[in-house]
Amino acid sequence: MQLQGTIPSANWRYHEMRRPVGFLPATLFSIAKSIKSSTKSGRNSCPTLMATISTVSTEKEGVINSDAQSRKTQIPVQVAERLEKFKTTIFTQMSMLAIKHGAINLGQGFPNFDGPEFVKEAAIQAIREGKNQYARGYGVPDLNSAVAARFQKDTGLVVDPEKEVTVTSGCTEAIAATMLGLINPGDEVILFAPFYDSYEATLSMAGAKIKAITLQPPDFSVPINELKAAISKDTRAILINTPHNPTGKMFTREELNVIASLCIENDVLVFTDEVYDKLAFEADHISMASLPGMYERTVTMNSLGKTFSLTGWKIGWAIAPPHLTWGVRQAHSFLTFSTSNPMQYAAAAALRAPDSYYEELKRDYMAKKAILVEGLKAVGFKEVGVVAIPTSVFYLNPEEGKNLVRFTFCKDEDTLKGAVERMKEKLRAR
Repeated sequence: MQLQGTIPSANWRYHEMRRPVGFLPATLFSIAKSIKSSTKSGRNSCPTLMATISTVSTEKEGVINSDAQSRKTQIPVQVAERLEKFKTTIFTQMSMLAIKHGAINLGQGFPNFDGPEFVKEAAIQAIREGKNQYARGYGVPDLNSAVAARFQKDTGLVVDPEKEVTVTSGCTEAIAATMLGLINPGDEVILFAPFYDSYEATLSMAGAKIKAITLQPPDFSVPINELKAAISKDTRAILINTPHNPTGKMFTREELNVIASLCIENDVLVFTDEVYDKLAFEADHISMASLPGMYERTVTMNSLGKTFSLTGWKIGWAIAPPHLTWGVRQAHSFLTFSTSNPMQYAAAAALRAPDSYYEELKRDYMAKKAILVEGLKAVGFKEVGVVAIPTSVFYLNPEEGKNLVRFTFCKDEDTLKGAVERMKEKLRAR
């Protein structure tokens, strides 16, 4: 069994790996043989699900016909062609399986513990103060300013909170608004596989042509020559997720510099998903926008949920120069228009947390990571009542991910220990 690394929604590497990897409360492992599951073909044609409508007789018809009562009319589910190939997301499927089989859910990357009290209290205060109606479309001023201040502290870049920050309903909406607002039908967009499943679906809705560059284990380094060959006159953008979900890889400065040079040379945009920027262990996160000449062609997307364990609030944002922000905001206006008002005020309070919060967060997750990693090294894999995510759904070619699974560890320590013990017990029994 070959160990890789993962995140709460992404992967990372451990000390055995040669290159630094990000955190993402999840862990990616390589297994000896392909894991087969009903979710493996998550990118094939639309399933033949059927909705049913019962036909029931009325009292006026006299004698009730039992055959008529049980008769059902089969109506095929309907979906636009651009979404035919997509099934229910793998995260939903695996969480449902966890409930059905009473399994410990180390699949979907949501914490089973709550976020900080000071952030929740800020939300309660905002609600009590009457901040409960529609918020300003692109974000309440307090949050826009807090996002800009945090970005400056992290990257050294000064951005205008009114013209260059757009608040969205989670990073997933920031991704959608960016794709729909800046990508035209037929534009080529390059992804690095494996990738978060929202990317492909949203690009499909935008009518884009997707090119995937596969990051290969064990270090998931960028195949530079392959990337160079993939760029054409029709390439509009490259989408980067660092720290990376689901491998946990962190793009190195050398890799980012090469990508930046290619983008400048070929007039290509960069969309960066950086939701795990505070969940990095072996190296510091580098934001693409901070590299020379890149801010003017980069949309940086992030959110509150992962860093503050408040995934249900769905507070995200996109940072971009004004000429790109315009397209993002146009799409955002017709997707959600605005995001939860009181939660935005609480998010502003969260982003002003002292550095000690982030230091404690990293220490806490390192302890959780150790529990899961050491346990998985010891037990191996079989049907043991613990849910993981098969990574084949994160590739355009599912075969490329058949030997990897992703475990999340954004869970309390008792849950992680329970999962490890369950695996040990079931494996000993065999």
